[in-house]
Amino acid sequence: MSSRLRLAAQDYLTMRRALGFELVSQGRLLMQFVSYCEAHGLEQLRSDEAINWAAHPPKGGQDRVYQARRLGVVRDFARHLATIDPDTEVPAHDVLPYHARHVCPHIYSHEQILLLIDAAAQLKPRLRALTWQMLLALLAVTGMRISEACNLNDDDIDVERGTIRILNSKFNKSRQVLVHSTTLVALEDYRQQRDLLWEPTTGSRALMVTSRGTRLSPEYARQTFAKLINATGIQARAGQHRPRLHDIRHSVAVWTLMGFYQDGGDVQARLPLLSTWLGHVNPKSTYWYLHAVPELLALAARRLEDDHGQVPS
Repeated sequence: MSSRLRLAAQDYLTMRRALGFELVSQGRLLMQFVSYCEAHGLEQLRSDEAINWAAHPPKGGQDRVYQARRLGVVRDFARHLATIDPDTEVPAHDVLPYHARHVCPHIYSHEQILLLIDAAAQLKPRLRALTWQMLLALLAVTGMRISEACNLNDDDIDVERGTIRILNSKFNKSRQVLVHSTTLVALEDYRQQRDLLWEPTTGSRALMVTSRGTRLSPEYARQTFAKLINATGIQARAGQHRPRLHDIRHSVAVWTLMGFYQDGGDVQARLPLLSTWLGHVNPKSTYWYLHAVPELLALAARRLEDDHGQVPS
């Protein structure tokens, strides 16, 4: 029988997800905390036990930011639970304080994207290679999230309008992305070859499929991408994390912003357009790139020099 805490945590996650929050890692951490409480015979959420659990990850990690994140997940749940159960203790904010830490993404060069596509062509069987070549190319020209690409269906491609429809993405947002005619041609070519290699299952509408004809999943995609990174030998810069699949999205944003600076246009006026294109809920998510990437900082400084003759101190 499920404990009272477990049932409350499941209801809480269901409610938050219905509001558009994915809560993948947060949900996993919360249920781990619930299991901890059950193992220790705890029927009430207690601050001291929450802090003890957060500060002692199962693998003995000493990363303070990770510990703070663990406690933050429990704290958010505790706030919710306290409205139902007044005996719930909410961990104080000054315990294991969280300090946001952004690691600069790996920005791929166009040559590196081509290297990855060439490496994907060597995958076996043939359908897997075709899917990965198309997936990498599509991510590199649209900047969409890997989950968005995996969730695409054949009927989301509108050839007449030249758009790709992205439905129920992050925070349950939907949008349409304009694409070049060459992208539409490449997508149609992929679909034709895909259907020759694997007859679509009845009712299947997935655009990107595995070698078995099933919908490609983000988790499986990340595993395969790690192998492609190894095959190409692409290395991270000093102080950066290992190149990730999601960094292609970061790269598209940076390439676009660099283009804004290089063509002399009004960068600030164009940023909201880029936010809409990428599906950012808050424009600050787009502004982050302006100070996170050295190349963009250099271009911004050069623009200031051109406009004012000097860089402000």
